[in-house]
Amino acid sequence: MDRLTAMQVFTEVAASGSFSATADKLDMSRAMVTRYVEELEEWLDARLLQRTTRRVSLTDAGERCLARSQQMLVMMQDLQQETARPDGELHGQLRLTSSVSFAFAQLAAAVSAFLQLHPRLQIDLSLGDGALNLVESRIDLAIRISSDPDPMLIARPLAQCDSVLVASQAYLQHMGKPLHPEDLLQHRCLSHSSFAKSPWQLSQGEQHLALNISSRFTANDATTLMQAALADAGIVMLPTYLVSQQLSEGRLQQILPQWQLPSFTISALYPSRRHLSPAVRALLDFLVQRFAGTQW
Repeated sequence: MDRLTAMQVFTEVAASGSFSATADKLDMSRAMVTRYVEELEEWLDARLLQRTTRRVSLTDAGERCLARSQQMLVMMQDLQQETARPDGELHGQLRLTSSVSFAFAQLAAAVSAFLQLHPRLQIDLSLGDGALNLVESRIDLAIRISSDPDPMLIARPLAQCDSVLVASQAYLQHMGKPLHPEDLLQHRCLSHSSFAKSPWQLSQGEQHLALNISSRFTANDATTLMQAALADAGIVMLPTYLVSQQLSEGRLQQILPQWQLPSFTISALYPSRRHLSPAVRALLDFLVQRFAGTQW
């Protein structure tokens, strides 16, 4: 039995809770996934998974095996990087996570350009804003937008995230254009669900306003909110990295441009500076250089 492969299979089953999903992700048959897990259990003489018709869960032995398997897989990846060819060519796989909107607007193109420079490297990009344990999820790099990144992680700033209020021309022709922030209270507004209960903060010089906006439509993805605004649904606060093209093309109009909205930092987060692989270091340096001084 290839025990490292068995550990990889077991780790994926533990993460997804599904033999079928693991088979699809690893491009192997479900029977082969089952065989690897069973052989790992035989080798360790312990039951690792509780299987029912609805779900798969870890036993106590499975929890311990998962932690050790993750360590072994990280060590294997580090060894691959450390024993790279003498010419320094990077190879192996990196796992990233990012919000849908930043991946759609900026990161997908950046990753594609990076892969062109390193043809033997593979990148798996997982999309979502939720909090993750990067070690348990085997994520090498998380791209997050925040004013207060997780203090347990190392944060390397990539760029500034500014936001604007936007709406379609058709909506503004029908409902009128707000001339003052308080006019927003009379409009149809859209909000990201993570901030739907938070006031909209606007400032102009020494004047600061916090408006409790009632949103008729919320979503947990900025790209979806942009599409709703393009469909004349209302006014929405969106990052400039996402809407700069729509603004330049006139498909969306900026609202209250003389008022400033809160600014955040786009950061690359990773668990530790120790044992950082050459591939992760190279990608970090590439992203910093690509986004340096960016004006979306």
